[in-house]
Parts: sequence; C-alpha cells; structure tokens
Amino acid sequence: MIHSTAIIAPGAELDSTVSVGPYAVIGEHVKIGAGTTVGPHTVIEGRTEIGCDNRIFQFASIGAVPQDLKFSGEETYLTIGSRNKIREFVTIHLGTETGNGITTVGNDNLFMAYSHVAHDCVVKDHIVMANAATLAGHVEVDDYTILGGLCAVHQFTRIGCHVMASGGSMIGQDIAPYSIIQGDRARIVGLNLTGLKRRGFSAQSLSNIKKIYKIVFRSNLNLSEAVAQIEDQFDTTLEEVATYLDFLKKSERGLAR
Repeated sequence: MIHSTAIIAPGAELDSTVSVGPYAVIGEHVKIGAGTTVGPHTVIEGRTEIGCDNRIFQFASIGAVPQDLKFSGEETYLTIGSRNKIREFVTIHLGTETGNGITTVGNDNLFMAYSHVAHDCVVKDHIVMANAATLAGHVEVDDYTILGGLCAVHQFTRIGCHVMASGGSMIGQDIAPYSIIQGDRARIVGLNLTGLKRRGFSAQSLSNIKKIYKIVFRSNLNLSEAVAQIEDQFDTTLEEVATYLDFLKKSERGLAR
C-alpha cells in the first residue's frame, strides 16, 4: 500500500489500510486514518491529523507552516475529517499561536485544484471550493457552502451555511446563511432556493427564510433592529430561524448587503 519511493518519517502514524503513492513525503507528526489515499508527490507535514476515507490527489501540500510573518515555529495543528477529496495543488496550512492554534476541516468536502485554506480557518462539512478559491486566515465557512472558482475571502470573514458564491466573488464581509452572492466586493443578490430545495427544506422553512431575508436586506432597519423584529415575529426554536439569528448576532465584520 506504500510505494517504495515514498518517504515516511519514523514518527508518522498511518493506518494499515492507508495507500501512499510514489514520491509522497509524510512528516513525523502526521496521523492518517483508515482508507485514506495519498497521491504521488503529495507532501503532508506538521502536526496534522487526517481522518478516514479521504482521497488526496497528486501534488497537494497539507500541513505546511502558515503564510504569516508572525509565525516562528510554534506548535500548532491541522485537523482534517473524513471522506474529503483534496485535488491537485491544494494547499491547507497549520494554525498559528496568535489565532486558534489550529486549522480545522470537517467531513465530505471537495477542494478542487489550486484551492487554498489558510491558517486558523474553520471549514465545516459538505463544502465545495472550486478551482483556485482562496480563504485567508481565520475564515469560517459553514455547512453546504459552495465557493465558485477564483473566489477570495478576506481574513476573519464568516460565511453562513448553504451559501452559493458565484465565480470570482471577492468576499470582504460576513455572508448571511442561505444567500447567493457575487461581485467585487461581493453583494447579496438573492436566496439559494434551488440548493435549499435540493437539500429537503420544507415549504414552511423556505417561507420563513424568505421573510427573514426581506427583514434583513429589503427593509431600512439596521442590524440590531432587524434582529429584534425577527425575534418578535418568528418562533426562534425553529432551526432555520435560530441559524439566521445566531449568525446575525455574531457578525463582527458587518454583513454584505
């Protein structure tokens, strides 16, 4: 399962079912779970832990030190969940001591060629980053988001769940859940209704999301006023309502409008 030309450091921990291709390099602090495939010429280094059944394609670089001038060799981490597809030339970096100390990638994500996840990012589950999509440091991306090719996300920005970002979007502010965005600087152009229907959202949930969207983006209310009106008009125990409210209350960079 491990090609004779691969270089595996003595301290690395690989499950017996891990496959490693020719000329791959795996560092001494790396842990890789069952069923994961590491392609030719891939480099996995740093204190990196990778889960089960991932497929890492040739020339990917995983766990390199962050592109942060303040970094000076501190003990920081990268964790990657299970069933991710990491395509050619993808780069995913360790965290920093001045950030979270860890970069976190969840499960069932697709990272297309040349996409980049910088230090201290949190990338959750079922996310697609198309070719050359780029996350700066400290970015958070919630479940089922799709970032089109050549998207770029400013550091410390948060992107809500079920967001669809058109190719080339330059994202400099927080993106509310369930939205479609596009442009430089990216702005909200509607709701990702097609994606939500595909994922089984009920008619009532979609109706609630539409009404909240109008309060936040089609009224003259500021953010605190919009939050108050949502809390007054909706059952805040409903998942889609609670998700929206939680995101709005935690926004620090301001919402893209």
